[in-house]
Amino acid sequence: MNARRAAGAVLGTGVLLCLLAALAVTSLSVRVDGTSMTPTLQEGDRVLVAPSSAGEARRFDVVLLRATGRDALLVKRVIGLPGDRVAIASTPERPFEVLLQERGQGPVHRVVAPQWTTQAHRTGACCAPDGTRSARPELRTVPEGAFFYLGDNPDLSDDSRAYGWGRLGRVEGRVGLRAFPVSASPGLGNRPVLERWQGLGQGSVKGAGP
Repeated sequence: MNARRAAGAVLGTGVLLCLLAALAVTSLSVRVDGTSMTPTLQEGDRVLVAPSSAGEARRFDVVLLRATGRDALLVKRVIGLPGDRVAIASTPERPFEVLLQERGQGPVHRVVAPQWTTQAHRTGACCAPDGTRSARPELRTVPEGAFFYLGDNPDLSDDSRAYGWGRLGRVEGRVGLRAFPVSASPGLGNRPVLERWQGLGQGSVKGAGP
């Protein structure tokens, strides 16, 4: 085989591998529709689900799930796990203060996510007994087999505030990687952290006192 034929064979193999990779990404990945997870995920991104992660929800992971009573596939971030207590408090100065008491014991923490700080402008409170919005902020316990979830773009996200607690049995998988666009980082980033809550005044959130 001369050099030209060898180069052609290598080029042909490379093109075939690229086509197979593109086909695999298209068939195995899930396309993100909507803007509820921006800037973490953009509309049109394609994501891959971690193997054997159906039915799992780990704090602050991004998951694919089907909300109770809905068949549409949602991509959202897990906030509260079974036994945790969660609430959302709002003031004009801090319109989106997500509060979490791990396992329902110990101090109340604020969930800190830079993407919320820059995008959350609408005020609102949570939670009612079913995990949805409420007239005033109140810490609620996440039931067994359930979890509390939010979008990274909270003003434009239908999440637990609209649909109530997520059900672990309706989680289709944990988002492992971004597969497309190839120019974007495969990792998701923007993972929230917990910070000891100094309060809007502990008495302003029902159930937040000692």
